[in-house]
Amino acid sequence: MFDRIRTLLHRLQEVQQVSALSDRDFADLGLSRHQAMDFLRMPRDIDARVIAMGKVFGVPEEDLKRDYEQWVELLTTCGHCTDRAICAATLAGAHPVPSQCSFCGNRDSFADLAAHPH
Repeated sequence: MFDRIRTLLHRLQEVQQVSALSDRDFADLGLSRHQAMDFLRMPRDIDARVIAMGKVFGVPEEDLKRDYEQWVELLTTCGHCTDRAICAATLAGAHPVPSQCSFCGNRDSFADLAAHPH
């Protein structure tokens, strides 16, 4: 119970900090105020999950992060996913493969990145 309260207070503090940012700060971050607030509501493991799923498709982390706007889009899609349970189970498997990931909202982006490596 105490951990849950601590987490809630920490999130409240983060919301207050983001709310205090100026438009210039958001421009420097390359995010809108709405996007930043949206990221605060997402599960904390989104970046690790996107990186892990990218690896399933054969896309290294560097390629996922090369284009900042695309990286933000990958995170946003994952952050709004309703298939987190099947995603977690798939990623926890011994050797997940792309054909097991038809549920993934980023599958087309991952496949495209894998087909056109940098």
